[in-house]
Amino acid sequence: MAPQETLYRSLVRDTTAYLAFILLITTIGPLQFGFHLAELNAPQDVITCKKESIGAYDKDVKLPQCIDMNTDQFAVVSSIYTLGGLLGALASGPCCNKYGRLITMRLISLFLVIGPAFESSASNIGLLSFGRVISGVGAGAAIVVVPIYISEIAPPKEKGLFGAFTQVMINMGILIAQLLGYFLSRGNLWRIILGTAGIISLTQLLALFLVPESPKWLAEHRKPQLARKILRKIRGHRVDLDEEVKAWNVDSSEQDIEEEETLLEASAGTHPTSNPKAAKASIGILGAFLEPQYRPAVIAVIAVMLAQQLTGINSIMMYSVSLLSELLPTTAALLTVAVSALNVIITTVCAPLSDKIGRKPCIMLSIAGMGTSSIMLALGIYYSVRVLSTIATLTFVASFGVGLGPVPFILANELVGPEAVGATQSWALAANWIATFLVSQFFPILNKRLGRGRVYYVFAGFAVLFAGFIAWWVPETKGKHGAEEVWGRKEARERVE
Repeated sequence: MAPQETLYRSLVRDTTAYLAFILLITTIGPLQFGFHLAELNAPQDVITCKKESIGAYDKDVKLPQCIDMNTDQFAVVSSIYTLGGLLGALASGPCCNKYGRLITMRLISLFLVIGPAFESSASNIGLLSFGRVISGVGAGAAIVVVPIYISEIAPPKEKGLFGAFTQVMINMGILIAQLLGYFLSRGNLWRIILGTAGIISLTQLLALFLVPESPKWLAEHRKPQLARKILRKIRGHRVDLDEEVKAWNVDSSEQDIEEEETLLEASAGTHPTSNPKAAKASIGILGAFLEPQYRPAVIAVIAVMLAQQLTGINSIMMYSVSLLSELLPTTAALLTVAVSALNVIITTVCAPLSDKIGRKPCIMLSIAGMGTSSIMLALGIYYSVRVLSTIATLTFVASFGVGLGPVPFILANELVGPEAVGATQSWALAANWIATFLVSQFFPILNKRLGRGRVYYVFAGFAVLFAGFIAWWVPETKGKHGAEEVWGRKEARERVE
């Protein structure tokens, strides 16, 4: 039996109906991240008054049919979403560590309801931008918290496969936005595209009341009995939980918990447990970077996240229609939908690869493919070769789905211990959002200044740069048990203890 087939059979065996429901509901957050990235792509000319058209319900809507803005103003409206994303990414790590993953996800869904409400009803640039910022806060927080939550509820042997669901749902959000844009980019109908995100998030908010808190988080916060009960419900009654519970480093007996609480009352400020590792306090954002123990991991996740964005994926997801409209005037929008669909398919099919060949090889293959495709796309646009441009666009996105799409979201959970996961993930997503801002803000400007697709030589250069650094710095995490083993510190740590 092929290894990939074995992985999928293992996935089916280990995924209960309840776990599938939890995955579907929680990953709506990453879906919104993708949706908001792509929502302005197809209707750009209609929203900015460059293209006049009549929608089905224009007579019944008192809002203006479009919002007049030039290329630079539209770039600001597009990129300001990343400002909110950066704020959400920085705030969500400490929040989910202190108050829990579930409460944080409910708060996130509120932002993702309010933001689209402002966007869809905007009558000017200011209101549209404000809505984009609020949506960005929710989306930025979602792609910090959701991968952490998924990693903590996923079956131990399929963490890489389950972690890929974050990117699958991001791509699904992009596809939904592009499909809606293809059919509704006329008249006032573009407001339906922006409002749809709010309806989806309202559904998620209600469904989150049926989703449990992370068992691992509960165990680390002195509720091991409740944690084990929830884990049993997630895994089903046939699975042996002992090995997974043991990995929490928490004694789950009621007697030990009662004794612990008594000791806490007798000696304020201490936190005695049966295992010193369980007593580690959460590491803050600055602490994660300043402490030598965690700094290499922070640098690694920042590098991978920068590579994810600065190799140019969002130039396609956010601007492909306007980028290719001169070369492919009648099929640019349809090609964008096809590209988004391909992204979903490739990411889903390649999801087992990180568990099969490793995280790092997937990333390196992805960067090599994107760098090569960037050169092909630059040549195709410059020399007006339609076939080459189309093929390059498809291979560019397919290469992204192999590694740079799904793998970065699971690395933070494998490079550091649980006490620093939230802070490390915040660093990772902060870097992601800053890089997303740079691409979304300056790609239209650079593309206009350099002309004829030459900006893709810049992306190819970044691919070479990041390939070299990641090959040198970032360790492989597949099959490693804990951050100490990943960084080669296991034996030293055992001697100290």
